Amino acid sequence: MSAPVWSVDPRTGKQREQVAVEATAEEVDRVVRAAHAARGSLADRAVRAALLRTAADLLDEARDLLVEAADAETALGPARLTGELARTTYQLRSFATIVDEGGFLDVRIDHADATQTPPWPDLRRYKLPLGVVAVYAASNFPLAFSVPGGDTASALAAGCPVIVKAHPDHPATSEVAASALRRAAERVGVPAEVIAVVHGFDAGIELVRHPLIAAAGFTGSVRGGRALHDAAASRPVPIPFHGELGSLNPVVVTEAAAAERGDQIGAGLAGSMTLGVGQFCTKPGFVLAPAGPAGDGLVKSLTEAVSNTEAGVLLDHRMRDNFVAGVQERAELADVEAPVTPGAGGEHTVSAGFLTVPAGRLAESGPHDALLEECFGPVTVVARYESDEEISAVLGRLPGNLTATIHLSAAEAEGTEGRAGELIAELTPLAGRVLVNGWPTGVAVAPAQHHGGPYPATTSTSTSVGGTAIERWLRPVAYQDTPAALLPPELRDENPLELPRRINGVREQRG
Repeated sequence: MSAPVWSVDPRTGKQREQVAVEATAEEVDRVVRAAHAARGSLADRAVRAALLRTAADLLDEARDLLVEAADAETALGPARLTGELARTTYQLRSFATIVDEGGFLDVRIDHADATQTPPWPDLRRYKLPLGVVAVYAASNFPLAFSVPGGDTASALAAGCPVIVKAHPDHPATSEVAASALRRAAERVGVPAEVIAVVHGFDAGIELVRHPLIAAAGFTGSVRGGRALHDAAASRPVPIPFHGELGSLNPVVVTEAAAAERGDQIGAGLAGSMTLGVGQFCTKPGFVLAPAGPAGDGLVKSLTEAVSNTEAGVLLDHRMRDNFVAGVQERAELADVEAPVTPGAGGEHTVSAGFLTVPAGRLAESGPHDALLEECFGPVTVVARYESDEEISAVLGRLPGNLTATIHLSAAEAEGTEGRAGELIAELTPLAGRVLVNGWPTGVAVAPAQHHGGPYPATTSTSTSVGGTAIERWLRPVAYQDTPAALLPPELRDENPLELPRRINGVREQRG
């Protein structure tokens, strides 16, 4: 008999209701085969755009139910969840616009040219959907990175059916969102089977191993993501696995910046590292700040702001236990101090805090390496450096990250003093997004956004946020010397679909 799937209240640790049962291998096979059979219904771009917009509309209509369910399962609060839903529906509508415009198909036509060396045949290239995509929902964003989130939106936009492995922290929310998406499919004349949700750890393994799954997207832990990544790579036919696994999101504060506005930087850091009870994947978890009076002012401001932060509830009690154990382990290391002690705030809550350590302790491998690993929850590590050489030594030991941030003085930002350019050059290889004089806990859904980074931040070079996220679910194909009557409409000279194109390497001017 399949195990029950319970909705649990993280504020009390008690079961709320049974939502579903864990999917068996046979059930996973059934939903994947149904999605594969229905993939042709997503071939028409106009239908896909309508599906995405209708899904957004139905999610908006279900706002009260979604927010209530998500708050009961995550304790993230109605205000945060209402904003997350707005982000989610905006994302769906943004991809609908991208589908309408058609540039993501990357149409390129090179006419035959005997004068080239070697001669060119007639070549016509565009991108096709990969097939059924498996999406593994995130714990910390029950909407924007879960069933109706960016992976689902971008895959549907590409023309790929989606099977979502729901996160066990919010199964009821997942079912409400899935219902809206499936009703949207039916409303625009698409089989509901193009979107499905399965529950259970074993179901997630079966999903990534299924021969009809063509690609996978994941947001979660390094351990879980790496296991799925390895499973995807070890299949008889390996598939792309786009995983977001973990990130420390380092911050460098120059001595001049700390002297100029250390109190402001300290307060901003406190707000960023405690946002959402420290459960953002872009939380600044490691900060290089100067030793001496300038850095002391920053630490004082950070201490005051974090001390005034109320205890909060993490997404589940397993995460709470890991947080409490993780900060205790780090706090017990030599030369580590806790100006504000992080840890258990109560039976079901955690209190925010931060640790300090001399940066020299981190310049070489040793027991302090734990301070260079992500600790999920409201804590950050402030490493006090004595010199530019210590900054470089520590940065040279950091793993890949989603973001890297630098805080500069006004003169440094203008390039009139300091070595801002050199520091940015040192940070750039570490992250997919580099920020100056800001905080990383805010990922705008914009065309130029990049939410990814070197391993272990992500397992690929792609982004999971922004318009180019669609590229993960497409593959290019070129037709050579193919008669016009046999070409797909997208590749015909007359351009019946009015797509943006490059002809012989030059962007075609339209209208």
